Amino acid sequence: QVQLVESGGGLVQSGGSLRLSCAASGIIFRLNAMDWYRPAPGKERELVAGITAGGSRTKYLDSLKGRFTISRDNAKNTLYLPMNSLHSADTAVYYCKARDLDVWGQGTLVTVSS
Repeated sequence: QVQLVESGGGLVQSGGSLRLSCAASGIIFRLNAMDWYRPAPGKERELVAGITAGGSRTKYLDSLKGRFTISRDNAKNTLYLPMNSLHSADTAVYYCKARDLDVWGQGTLVTVSS
């Protein structure tokens, strides 16, 4: 079965950093583009960042201002989202998703205190 397990969230102070991870199983991870999402006002979810299967190209939500990075380790079947300079607007449950599969994990909660 396809399984995506997010981890790494927590409570951080404004300006702090976290690194989210998404462990994938049940898919050929190295062949799948992957994305990070979070809920947003007026939307069910918004795309935070994406990465191609081989990791050669990435994309980001414009408002991130370079604070987030998406990366992957195909040997470990793991997707990452290091997040820097966090602020309260980043508070959300973050989900990972294989781009071409409608499968979501449980999400990991990021809470940024002021």
